[in-house]
Amino acid sequence: MPTDTAPAPGGAPLTLYMLHALGASAGSFDRLADELAGVVHVVGIDLPGFGSAASAPDATVDETVDHVIQRLAAHSRGPWMLGGHSMGGKIAALVASRVLRGEAALFGLRGMVLMAPSPPRPEPMDEERRELMLSWVDDGAISEADAETFIDQNTAEPLDAGAQSLALADLRRTSPTAWRAWLETGSRVDATAAVGTLDVPALVIAGTDDADLGASAQPELLASVYPRAHFVTLEDTGHMIPLERHVDAAAAISRFVTEEAGVGPVVPDEWVELIRSERVDARVRGTLARRALPDDRGYAPEVLDMAQLTLLREIADLVVPQEGPVIDIAARVDAQLARGEGDGWRNADLPGDPEAYRRGLDTLAAAWPTDPSERSDRLKAAIEGDSDLDGPLDADQLKAWLEDARNDLVRQWLAHPASMARVGYDGFATGGRPMRGYVELRLGRREVWEPANVGGTIATGDAA
Repeated sequence: MPTDTAPAPGGAPLTLYMLHALGASAGSFDRLADELAGVVHVVGIDLPGFGSAASAPDATVDETVDHVIQRLAAHSRGPWMLGGHSMGGKIAALVASRVLRGEAALFGLRGMVLMAPSPPRPEPMDEERRELMLSWVDDGAISEADAETFIDQNTAEPLDAGAQSLALADLRRTSPTAWRAWLETGSRVDATAAVGTLDVPALVIAGTDDADLGASAQPELLASVYPRAHFVTLEDTGHMIPLERHVDAAAAISRFVTEEAGVGPVVPDEWVELIRSERVDARVRGTLARRALPDDRGYAPEVLDMAQLTLLREIADLVVPQEGPVIDIAARVDAQLARGEGDGWRNADLPGDPEAYRRGLDTLAAAWPTDPSERSDRLKAAIEGDSDLDGPLDADQLKAWLEDARNDLVRQWLAHPASMARVGYDGFATGGRPMRGYVELRLGRREVWEPANVGGTIATGDAA
């Protein structure tokens, strides 16, 4: 598996790891890789029983997930996406769930790219077709005639000669045991509870001529799993998307990277390695992984209305000015309020946090300047209690609320792993099993495991 990456929009290296369909291989994504060269580096992973791993020992769904995690742990660096085609879609969902829970020693997941994916729930499949496909391996490897039948059943139009040759070769070298295991067991596994809800940017591409996993079926199969999913329909397309419509799929992926998966700050590589390490407790790693996900650019506020959220974003720009890719800390505060989270206390003169935010923002909105250059003075006056605004909060209440709001905004910025790296905070790396702490506690000194921008070193004592 190659480890080099190409620059994605914004200059950050971004790699897409793809898991193939039943009877396919990593090679099925070669054309997609060529089409996306210079935008995203596409790397296919052969699953046990298929492609270059056709002779691998028999693998259950869980063992296949472990196989993928091991490959990613050995090769993934920098920000990356995970994708799956058909069978690979279910495996990808299980891998992503472990990453976002921190159970896998991985970090940097930015989004999911799914092509006609098998859902976490049992895959819808016509039982007569299932039995026919199982009969193809009764006497060993799939014959050329049966492989051609499979291709015809799963494409809207005949493949070109190169794609046809690749698909036939992959099908014929597929392990009969792996083929049978997926049809009899893997496709029927209900992994809904194990996967849960993956609140991650997701692109779902499906064709109109796909019998069971097509464009019309995918929203119902996946909407509850991927609440941030964007569904793309390919006309006159069957199930073998990477071979039928690699150009259209690449265009959709490129837009997805530009608009969703590639936005927001990137955690430096040295900090990624620290978060992946045994020094970090799994639950902490999972929390950091979720915080590092790109913000939803179409975020719909849950506590505030859109006008209030817009105003909070303008306040956030003054309280926490951000250079380069920004974190939508105002939206994160709204989500915090929706979850009922906070710092555990409130001013006795204020209502609960959600209502205090609504009233505070409505008070400021009554005279909020349209000229950005005037907003700093208006906010400063309100912070100092000098506001003469007539609204739901009086001047003292507005001052008290702004103290809480500023604290929330700063906390949301600092909670992002990229911000922790920027300020040199690595206090999260004191867990793991066994627990690990610090040896050096002197100012300007760092330990050998700490990133280079944190103080000096034990060996040299160099101050940063």
